[in-house]
Amino acid sequence: MPKQLLLIWAIICSGIITYFCLTNSSNIPAFDFPSIDKIVHFCFHFGFTISWILFFKKELKGQHANDYKAYLISFIFSVFFGITIEVLQGVLTTTRTPDVTDVLANTIGATAGVFSAIGLRKKIDKIIGI
Repeated sequence: MPKQLLLIWAIICSGIITYFCLTNSSNIPAFDFPSIDKIVHFCFHFGFTISWILFFKKELKGQHANDYKAYLISFIFSVFFGITIEVLQGVLTTTRTPDVTDVLANTIGATAGVFSAIGLRKKIDKIIGI
């Protein structure tokens, strides 16, 4: 799979997450489900981290870097992205507020994404063609 396609996919995922995290919360359907917000944050950052791992594994493979560098970069990027989104919610929106437990859910999702990618390393390598 071409690395440009993986990059485009990761950017699209990042954009979708940014949109849903910064859009007016009254535009999002409400669900009466306990902790749905934290589950969504977990899922967003699980997918975010996986998508960036795919790109960075392909990008760094040609430079003889080991896979763990791609995992680490993607994890750190996900955590900082999540913190940035929380700060922007407080600065740019009137219907959302920053929440430290959202950052925790983001970090847990990113961690699960890294461990899933490690567990599925051989399948991922085959899919992205390395």
